[in-house]
Amino acid sequence: MEVNDVSNFQSVTETRNANTLNIGTLDGPAIAALIAHEDAAVPQAVAKEADNIGQAIELAAQRFKNGGRLIYIGAGTSGRLGALDAIELTPTYGVPASRAFGLLAGGQKAMYVAVEGAEDSRTLAVDDLKEQRLTDADVVIAVAASGRTPYCLGALDYANELGALTISVTCNPDNPMQASSQVAINPVVGPEVITGSTRMKAGSAQKMVLNSLSTGIMIKLGYVYENLMINVQATNEKLVKRSIGILQQILPLSMDQAQTLFETAHHNIAVGIIMHKKQLAYPAALALFEQNHGDINQIEGIYA
Repeated sequence: MEVNDVSNFQSVTETRNANTLNIGTLDGPAIAALIAHEDAAVPQAVAKEADNIGQAIELAAQRFKNGGRLIYIGAGTSGRLGALDAIELTPTYGVPASRAFGLLAGGQKAMYVAVEGAEDSRTLAVDDLKEQRLTDADVVIAVAASGRTPYCLGALDYANELGALTISVTCNPDNPMQASSQVAINPVVGPEVITGSTRMKAGSAQKMVLNSLSTGIMIKLGYVYENLMINVQATNEKLVKRSIGILQQILPLSMDQAQTLFETAHHNIAVGIIMHKKQLAYPAALALFEQNHGDINQIEGIYA
C-alpha cells in the first residue's frame, strides 16, 4: 500500500462487533454492562503503546523546550479531543494558548457542529498549517480513529516536508497515518459497540493517549514537582489558594507562611520552592531557576 493510498484500506473500527449484535433487545443495566465489558479492552490497548507514547514524549518535550509548539490536528471527535487536550494545558500547566492549540477540519465552528466534507481535503490541512506558519521546530499531533483521514494525512505530509515532528494517534492496524508519521501511537481497540461510533472505544483510547502524551511532556519540561502541578497560573482566587496549598504539601509551612512565600516568590511556585529549600532570596532563586532552563527538577539537591 502506498503511504497515502486509502482506497483499499479496511477499517477495523468500522466493522461490526459480533459481541453486541443483540444490544437493541437489552434493558438499560444490560446495555451498560455490555458497554463496560467492551470498554475494558481500551486501557489494555493503550498500555501496549507505552513505548511509542514514551518516545513521543521525549521527542516532543525537546522540541517544545527549544521553542516549538504543540499543534493538534484532526476532524470530528478526534479533532475535538485534540483541541480539548491543548486547551487544558493552559489552566493546568500555564502553557500559553499560542504554544499548544488544536486545528479542526472545518475551522473553529467544527468544535460545536459537524462541517461536512472538510475532513476529505488534504489541501485544507496544508492551508491551516500555513496560516499558523508551521516550522521545523513544531510538533504536529494528528488524531484520527481510522488512520486514513485525508485532512490528517495532508497535515502529516506537509509537516514532514518542513521537518516538523509528526505524531499520529490512531486505532487501526497498519494504517496510512501510521506510515506517514515519525512516531505512531496506535491502540487497536477493535470494533465499536455501535458500528462506526468511534467516539466510544476509539475516542476513549485517544483521550487516554493524549492525557499521557501531554502530561509526560509537561513533566519533562519541569512543570511538575513530585506529583504536583507547580506551573499552575494563579489567575483567580481558587488557583491562588491551590498554589498556596501546593507549597504546603511540599514544604513544612503553615498557611500564613506558605502565603508569604508565594507572594515573595512573585506567585511562582517553583521559585518559592527553591527559595525555601536553598535558603535564597528571590533574585538568586530566580537566577538559579533560569540557569536550569525553568526545570526545577534539574537543580541539584532540590529533593533533599
